[in-house]
Amino acid sequence: METSLIRVGHSPDPDDAFMFYALAKERLDTGRFRFQHILEAIDTLNSWALEGRLEVTALSVHAYTYVADRYILLPHGASIGRNYGPIIVAKRGLDPAELRGKRIAVPGKLTTAFLALRLYLSEFQAVEVPFDQVFDAINNGEADAALVIHEGQLTFEAGGFTKLADLGAWWHEQTGLPLPLGANAIRKDLGEPCCLEVSGYLRASIDYGLAHRQQALQYAMQFGRGMETALADQFVGMYVNEDTRAWNQESRQGLEQLLNAAWEQGVIAKRILPEFLPS
Repeated sequence: METSLIRVGHSPDPDDAFMFYALAKERLDTGRFRFQHILEAIDTLNSWALEGRLEVTALSVHAYTYVADRYILLPHGASIGRNYGPIIVAKRGLDPAELRGKRIAVPGKLTTAFLALRLYLSEFQAVEVPFDQVFDAINNGEADAALVIHEGQLTFEAGGFTKLADLGAWWHEQTGLPLPLGANAIRKDLGEPCCLEVSGYLRASIDYGLAHRQQALQYAMQFGRGMETALADQFVGMYVNEDTRAWNQESRQGLEQLLNAAWEQGVIAKRILPEFLPS
């Protein structure tokens, strides 16, 4: 049987590494498929998704709205914030109302964090920098505040920053729903039989990591950018859990409401109804 190569794009972060541990370390029999892991920052993956470059990719929910014609969402692999999510920080305690019109360092305009910030605060000056340089943008005077994703959500205090708002908590207050941030998607042109088979292996990798947590965490630690084990474990627990195993009804409702709000407020140009591959 001919081997088929599936390129899987994901970010070099502990949560994604944990999710794909079983595939990366060949702990699963993947039949006719060989998986190649492409590690890039989420903003790069979002840009690549616009081109349809990879067969399977992690991408921001915001970016999905621009590629829904080309990619279908996998029924697993989501990063969901339940009353937590991207945060806004500054060097001094500002009232959130004072943020209006301020310069805010953002980790890419296709990120869901940026979409949520647009819904939370309609008027601000976006200063686009790599996600790991948003703190530097404040320190060197480029920005007054920063939109923080990834492990910075847990490490900001060590750098002397103050949290002004948690967009996941704000979304929950507004809607009572979780905030879907990231998803895994597969290219439609592979055909549904292929998509379903690949989806099964990706789901099995998530299940394997959760069932072999210590081994998967040890592997994920090499992508922790200096995080201690306890902090990496906390971060992985935030974004690889039962919500990652399957998009449930509540998370899908949160996604639909987020995209509807983005369309109604003009953040995205057209209304998008999320399309999921069957589980």
